[in-house]
Amino acid sequence: MKTPRGARRTDTHLSDGRELIYYDPADTPARVPLEDTRGLPAPQPQVDLRTDPLTGDVITYATHRNTRTYLPPADQCPLCASKPGNPTEIPDHDYNVAVFENRFPSFAGPGRTEVLCFTSDHNSSFTQLSQGQARLVVDAWADRNADLSARDDIEYVFPFENRGREIGVTLSHPHGQIYGYPFLPPRIRTLMARAREHQEVAGSNLFADVLAAERKEGTRVVAENGNWTAFVPEAARWPVEVHLYPHRQVAGIDDLSIGERDDFAQLYLDVLNRFDSLYGDPLPYIAAWHQAPVRIDRELGYLHLEVLSIRRAADKIKYLAGSESGMGAFISDTRPEDVAETLRKVTSS
Repeated sequence: MKTPRGARRTDTHLSDGRELIYYDPADTPARVPLEDTRGLPAPQPQVDLRTDPLTGDVITYATHRNTRTYLPPADQCPLCASKPGNPTEIPDHDYNVAVFENRFPSFAGPGRTEVLCFTSDHNSSFTQLSQGQARLVVDAWADRNADLSARDDIEYVFPFENRGREIGVTLSHPHGQIYGYPFLPPRIRTLMARAREHQEVAGSNLFADVLAAERKEGTRVVAENGNWTAFVPEAARWPVEVHLYPHRQVAGIDDLSIGERDDFAQLYLDVLNRFDSLYGDPLPYIAAWHQAPVRIDRELGYLHLEVLSIRRAADKIKYLAGSESGMGAFISDTRPEDVAETLRKVTSS
């Protein structure tokens, strides 16, 4: 089947019943998926959600995840395409983009967690994807967002990527994840409250006003194109932090037009290449999509991507110590304007 923006989608199941979806370019032949021959037992996740009475934050306990696969050798990677001697989560011998239900999910019953593999090339990274391949990932994000947002047990859809051992990744294959939270995450509750206050006082959208101010002021803008702007926020928390905003307010990834998806792929690859040029080697980062909640405050949300790194110098990592971890009050060693100027100057290739 075709997704709304044209990528070819193929649905199948793994041997334990989990869903697996392939995304291929629209002009490729229809895929006939191979059978998963591993004979896996049905997953039995152990998940407990508790609400902190002091903050109202929901804390998730998923004790089964303590046994998940941890940094296996490349020839045993579960995210590579299957080959003789190494049957994996993707039974086919090759793929473009693949999404499957996480074998070690953070949520069970209500909610959903998925793994999204950007490419079958184990030694690649999102930074190294062609623009066409990156664009296919955008279509996969959009399609999954539409599907997950339609579920009654999901309140917020969060696609993200953790990259680098310093961040804590457990699998080195280029991939991201998608969390379908059965509750609103604390950060989104905070952002929506601020957006609501701003709307009541200023009569305009908070995120749109932030974008307009950054584009007008200009000193923190890293790069831009016809539909997107990338900038270091005025009050950045992290040593390297860049936000990518579309120029048009939309609620979710699936609302982006074809041109907006094209321009995002171009600009995001540009930003990631600047990241890797900053210190001359791959920069560890977290890339976090911020969308509108599924059911409430849709008009207040504004889709954007926040990309951050904990590396504060070529050989130094920012750790969250007393002020950050104990009080949530960030103290930064880098100035946003200086970071933006450095990123503008580095070569994006």
